[in-house]
Amino acid sequence: MSRIAKRFEQLKARGRTALVPFVTAGDPKPETTVALMHAMVAAGADIIELGVPFSDPMADGPVIQRATERALANGVSLTHVLAMVRDFRERDPETPVVLMGYLNPIEVMGYADFSEQAQAAGVDGALIVDVPPEEGHELVTTMKAHGLDLVYLLAPTSTEARIARIGEVASGFVYYVSVKGVTGAGNLDATDVAEHVAAIKSIISLPVGVGFGIKDAETAARVAGVADAVIVGSAIVGRIESLAATPERIPGEIADFLAGLRTAIDAASV
Repeated sequence: MSRIAKRFEQLKARGRTALVPFVTAGDPKPETTVALMHAMVAAGADIIELGVPFSDPMADGPVIQRATERALANGVSLTHVLAMVRDFRERDPETPVVLMGYLNPIEVMGYADFSEQAQAAGVDGALIVDVPPEEGHELVTTMKAHGLDLVYLLAPTSTEARIARIGEVASGFVYYVSVKGVTGAGNLDATDVAEHVAAIKSIISLPVGVGFGIKDAETAARVAGVADAVIVGSAIVGRIESLAATPERIPGEIADFLAGLRTAIDAASV
């Protein structure tokens, strides 16, 4: 059983919804990332989604795009991100880590080398935005051979046939995009999210995480009532951006923000 599957199994047994924060590796400084990862776990994060910097982040809004630009300016590459996960694993062997990014850096490294290095570093899975299941057979096969989960996105416009197709190849969990558009855009409609999550769960058995549009404790609590995981990205990355000039404050302040989300999520999950 993968770390991701084990974590969701543990959470289900406790009646708890997962909190999954997203941060861009290397933003605002490479040396901040691992300390931030540990701080987020201490504040109640169940799974960490770690963004791999890429020059054309098509699914991301301006907040995460700027984070990516800062990380790239710091020279952070996929190799560096894997080294960060390896460092994180020295103190934390349990918390699942999912890489989020785009195909190009993986193609440059090579599917086999990426899968081997990711497994060795302690990565548990990846969400690769621009690899539809119809075109990802070689990558999916290689990653799964190394025990890595493949997380896929589902959208409000996803048809039943599309959901079923994703269910055939996805593992770990699926990520439901709660609003149309890029990260950080739009306002979340909890009733609409509940209907879509129920429809997804009627077709596939994997846990369903919900992201995009979760900005505060209130929206996190609303999602926690219907989803298996609450995924928070731009609200965290925006706070990191505001603290870029004082990076030493970032772990503590992000931990405080997540602790508030954790309390709200747990209250809604009871």
